[in-house]
Amino acid sequence: MNPPTVINKPLIGVAIVVVIAALGGWFYWHTHSAAPPALPAVVAQPPAAAPAPADTIAHPLPATAGPDAAPLPELGDSDGLFNAALGAAAGGADLTQYLVPTDLIRHIVVTVDNLPRQKAAVAKRPTTPVPGAFIADGDELHATLDARNFKRYEPMVSVLEKVDMQRLVAVYVHFSPLCQKAYQDLGYPNGYFNDRLVQVIDELLATPQVSMPIELARPNVMYVFADPELEARSAGQKILIRIGPDNATAVKAKLTELRAAITAAAPKRPP
Repeated sequence: MNPPTVINKPLIGVAIVVVIAALGGWFYWHTHSAAPPALPAVVAQPPAAAPAPADTIAHPLPATAGPDAAPLPELGDSDGLFNAALGAAAGGADLTQYLVPTDLIRHIVVTVDNLPRQKAAVAKRPTTPVPGAFIADGDELHATLDARNFKRYEPMVSVLEKVDMQRLVAVYVHFSPLCQKAYQDLGYPNGYFNDRLVQVIDELLATPQVSMPIELARPNVMYVFADPELEARSAGQKILIRIGPDNATAVKAKLTELRAAITAAAPKRPP
């Protein structure tokens, strides 16, 4: 068998509030040895259409205001308090080491909205790059996803498993007006972010379990899944496939906890 091909450090980014903001991401797989071909002109993608006004909010969150509730900062000034609250919810694990230090709520909201799509904006990822280099086993003509890649995500998954979900949800509920503001700023004036979050969680939980080996193709600079059905899946589902079955199972367990916590209230009409 040909020696494994080592690829440059990938960029990661994924967020479901912050449950999977601390792990996994989409990959830009470049070889050290191959010279990159000329890149095609970048074509601007039209913005996604805003959803039609809903008759009801399917998954309302509880009211955040109360006599003992701390006042919220402005969205642009929220990083310090939000990062501190996330750190307190992580059960002693250093969750914030994996998160970008600035504009975190906006990054999370943008990424959540993009995960069901084919592409997700790397520049808006809420997480820092995972250590290590991507490995494809094989050569330019026939390559597979090397299982050694999965180990790179195990420290992140370990931190994720220690997160106290009830405390995390409390943080999310408290800061949800800022998440809602960031979501509306994306062009969804009638949208409700928590409903979108539940949709995205359901999309991720539907990710299939894919047997190894996973074939790769390299039509240009980047590796893609050789199976057209896998490559056609959403950015979020491809993330869970790429981090490996054991890591994906752990992430799905946390997503299931999160979904249960943020869908407990009865539907209501929007104001």
